[in-house]
Amino acid sequence: MAITAAASRLGTSAFSDTARIELRPNATKDEVEVVIRAVYRQVLGNDYLMKSERLTSAESLLRDGSISVREFVRAVAKSELYKEKFFYNSFQTRLIELNYKHLLGRAPYDESEVIFHLDLYETEGYDAEIDSYIDSQEYQTHFGDSIVPFYRGFQFEPGARTAGFNRMFQLYRGYANSDRSQVGGRSSRLARELAQNRVSSIASPSSASGWSHYRASSDVAPTKCLGGSVGESDRVYRIEVAGIRGQGYPKVRRSSTAYLVPYDQLSNKMQQIQRTGARIVSVTPA
Repeated sequence: MAITAAASRLGTSAFSDTARIELRPNATKDEVEVVIRAVYRQVLGNDYLMKSERLTSAESLLRDGSISVREFVRAVAKSELYKEKFFYNSFQTRLIELNYKHLLGRAPYDESEVIFHLDLYETEGYDAEIDSYIDSQEYQTHFGDSIVPFYRGFQFEPGARTAGFNRMFQLYRGYANSDRSQVGGRSSRLARELAQNRVSSIASPSSASGWSHYRASSDVAPTKCLGGSVGESDRVYRIEVAGIRGQGYPKVRRSSTAYLVPYDQLSNKMQQIQRTGARIVSVTPA
């Protein structure tokens, strides 16, 4: 059954149509391989995995039946591979968002959850942070020892908060998207709205038209039109841009910014942006 009537447009059809992946007793070699690939895809946020990066020791233990799917998930999340992709070069709040997504299949519900994990990491370290998700009653209830974690945040289930549905789309940008290839970069997607206790509207993933949407944060959104005065009857467009270079030294690319541009200057402004090497991610009427 579809998650929503708009499942196809929102990019969630793949999760509606796919059965939960579980490692059953007496599984065949091929079935074990399916589980291994599914764990890598889920825990690594669909990021590309080279053969040399695979956790061969943990895979062997799973094939031999020496560890459960839950312990294999734990091994991947605690590995140097996971740390290099999501821990070392990311803001702590971004790591926590991804831990919720990868290990519990949902977005954080409120700021108190993020604060709890920030404190846990500071006092007990990285391993304790990972264990807190995998050893939780929530993980046990939904995945147990044998089921590969999946994106629960797209479904309305008993005890879930409706805010989690909208927030999941801030973290999920399409079935083929990777958590390291989004235009938002390594910055937090939810810190602002969690701190303000509000819920954003759903931003659908990239469509077949080629546009990739990322809403610029409110602290960088323009307060007036750039490039001259605009009459009430004139058309104005909002250009959202990723990777534009900031002024000064060192040359740092900002994750997102936005411009309001009159229609008659739209083409020139877009050419100017493209010459800087930045990426235009959306053009919409203001």
